[in-house]
Amino acid sequence: MPDRHPLSAIVFDVNETLLDITTLEPLFRRLFGTAGVMREWFAELILYSQVMTLSGRYAPFGELAAGVLRMVGDNKHVTISDEDTAELGSLIGSMPTHADAKPALSRLRDAGFTLVTLTNSAPTSSPTPMEKAGIAEFFDQNFSVAELGKFNPHPDTYKMVAEHMNMEPTSLCMVACHLWDTIGAQSVGFKGAFIARPNNSILKATGVPIPNFSSDDLVDLADQIIAENRVIG
Repeated sequence: MPDRHPLSAIVFDVNETLLDITTLEPLFRRLFGTAGVMREWFAELILYSQVMTLSGRYAPFGELAAGVLRMVGDNKHVTISDEDTAELGSLIGSMPTHADAKPALSRLRDAGFTLVTLTNSAPTSSPTPMEKAGIAEFFDQNFSVAELGKFNPHPDTYKMVAEHMNMEPTSLCMVACHLWDTIGAQSVGFKGAFIARPNNSILKATGVPIPNFSSDDLVDLADQIIAENRVIG
């Protein structure tokens, strides 16, 4: 790899990278007759969060999630009630981890890395989604884009993490299943580690940064990071 700086901290995306959003599918199956609409909703949610940032505006991620659900309902002539949006919020706040999350986090922590999170979601009171999922203990700090009012992958969100941790960006690695997240992190000097969750793949096109690490298993991805750091160190 061209960047041979050793890593000190690993920054994790939360939703879909660590927590399994497929548990939202029953709600979409009930509302729309097919679970596949969940992917349409999520793609629109990411699109409009980035539109807000590009437009110099901000709204909490949870409010956008509810609004996009209503928008998708309007597009499909399905009435979305306040109870439906409340159920969506409850499900988002209680998603379980992927099976490979805890073993991977344990390996990275035991290898001496500082582990933190960076999420588009706004902070919540305890018990937080990660506390409910049983992985909060692995992380030293948790960062939200709400502090800046800009969504990932705006470069300032990754710079915020580096500044708060008093670390050079080159000593940080962003782990995410969304390539736009690793691209944003790499743009400011982070390494990028891509975990290929379902419906998330690497984009191969001219000018698109390739992640420094990639796998379809988070434990394997952790092992790649650990092994590379040993070589560099």
